[in-house]
Amino acid sequence: MKYSRIAVGILKNEEEILYDPVYHGRTLKVFGMDEWPVKFMEYISGKYGEIGYERVVFDTTGKLRVGEVITVEDGKEAGLDPIKMALKGYFDPYTAATVIETIYGLDRFLTEKLYADILRDRIESVEDALRRKEKYSEVIAETYTELDEALYSGDPPKLGGSFTLNLGKVYSITTASNAFLIVAAAVEKRRETMVGVSDAGVLSYTDTASAALPLLTKPMRARVTVLATQYALDSVMKLGGPSLILYHDPDVQAAIYEANGVPPGPMRKHVHKEEGAFVYRTPETVDVRTGLLEF
Repeated sequence: MKYSRIAVGILKNEEEILYDPVYHGRTLKVFGMDEWPVKFMEYISGKYGEIGYERVVFDTTGKLRVGEVITVEDGKEAGLDPIKMALKGYFDPYTAATVIETIYGLDRFLTEKLYADILRDRIESVEDALRRKEKYSEVIAETYTELDEALYSGDPPKLGGSFTLNLGKVYSITTASNAFLIVAAAVEKRRETMVGVSDAGVLSYTDTASAALPLLTKPMRARVTVLATQYALDSVMKLGGPSLILYHDPDVQAAIYEANGVPPGPMRKHVHKEEGAFVYRTPETVDVRTGLLEF
């Protein structure tokens, strides 16, 4: 079989087992217990660095160090104001308005009004939007907290090249979700990039965070997304793309096989420590390849 230049080895058996985003799908979902998902994320981000890809990693564990590390903490300035970031060119003003719509529950009319005010330079930050005394200001104010104020305060961070968004010191799931969505919108259109999310189960828990996943997992040429998690949640398992099963409880392994359409029987090999089962679909069938981990 001929593989593309962005195929990387993930398992070894009699021969090396490769994950090829072009052939297998642009999003790889990795499920494992304890430290195994993080170890795999370290490994695969290194492999994509070797072939010249930039890496963007969203990390709730605080253990990953890929490129520059941008740390978000509860109550500390992070500069992740969607309106400021739009004015800096990270995304367009309409994206900024829809991000705020998602976070604060604006309806379509209020989102359009907010968008118009951004375009007309009437507001340059979320804080300005709060002061406008518009209907959207009232809706934002209903759930706006000091944690939000800190998240938006300061200058936007530089999000070029390879970087890790470290959310390991964030205890507010709301703050983590908001930061995840905002930065996901900023890297949505990047190519020649591997995007990693660890822990993807944690960062799909809220409606805000789950809105970020489609931005990162939509199929794009010259882009790879790796979702690593300890939790076999439907929100992750049902996403398109192959799965890599690492060491986990038997019932969790069975659920992942089931979600991928693997029939009962010998194809559902029990995965032990330092092993993996790579499950991928073709238009005709589902295949499972097993072996030892590369790292």
